[in-house]
Amino acid sequence: MKKLLSLIVLTSLFFVACSDGDPGPPGPQGPPGEDGLDGLGYTFERTVDLEYLSDVNYYSQLIDIPAAVDTFEPESDAVLVYRLELLDAEGGGTIDSWSLIPQNFFLEQGTIQYVYNHTVADVEIIIDGNFDLSGLSSQFTDDQTFRIVVLPSATFQANADVDFSNFEQVKDRFNLSVE
Repeated sequence: MKKLLSLIVLTSLFFVACSDGDPGPPGPQGPPGEDGLDGLGYTFERTVDLEYLSDVNYYSQLIDIPAAVDTFEPESDAVLVYRLELLDAEGGGTIDSWSLIPQNFFLEQGTIQYVYNHTVADVEIIIDGNFDLSGLSSQFTDDQTFRIVVLPSATFQANADVDFSNFEQVKDRFNLSVE
């Protein structure tokens, strides 16, 4: 009986010790801009014609990252690339639509994909495909506009809840302006 009583007392103490109390008063408001996110990151746009490289059967164009990009650890920065598509607007005209690449297109000849590679100094935009791309329509290769976003990796990782495929959300969250 003593053992049963001891077990009941210990169990009761365990549950009492685990109960939540009042949360207490909130801490003081931090100073504005001290969260490390205001203005971190850099966005720029470039309009390019991609060049066909017959030896590898893809289109490519190098885009230099401007010297004005100033981050903490450029070797580990996150680089996002968005491609502009003009969509027909209701009532006429067009609206900008930014799609995060990689981006696929399924054509009669096969599939093409916009992809990219980057270093600390440049971004290479590539159109790859599963057929002979030498005759690819210029609508995919000429006057292509890309927005390139460079984010320090610590900022990128701390904001995993952001939908990075949505440029407007990224721009708003990181207080980015477009060069």
